[in-house]
Amino acid sequence: MEWLAGRDRDAALIIRTDYRDEQAWSAVKAELMRSWGEGDFEPYVHIADDPKWAGCTSDQILSAAMGDEELGVVFLADSDAMREGPITLLAVAVPAREECDSDEEFEADGGEFRTVPAGVHEIHANLMIANLSFGDFREAAEEDPQGTFRGFAI
Repeated sequence: MEWLAGRDRDAALIIRTDYRDEQAWSAVKAELMRSWGEGDFEPYVHIADDPKWAGCTSDQILSAAMGDEELGVVFLADSDAMREGPITLLAVAVPAREECDSDEEFEADGGEFRTVPAGVHEIHANLMIANLSFGDFREAAEEDPQGTFRGFAI
């Protein structure tokens, strides 16, 4: 599958993988476009809304993203994001397990977890400036009763 030519490398990458409910997708996009953080930061996202991604798993997305060396995380608007209830997206670490030197390295900074839409921006911004690692966010999600990253208290 061809990767995203012309992607804005400074923007958080959101890939839509579920195409069953346009109303749910509109709600996801609306949440992603809300200002975030105490400073009311403007969202900066690149949304891949192309049916070629329909039904793709995180492994398939990672396989397609292998050549994108600047990508540290991709966010999936999957079937769970489109269900009723609180909106969450799947945050998936790039690189994949195969690109890590050891299982320990992958366990520390790899994997995936769910995040609220405002978390997309916080995760992406902190990874871009190497302030926190993917593992830091994953651990915060694991501490949440629903397994979702909801943001760090400042």
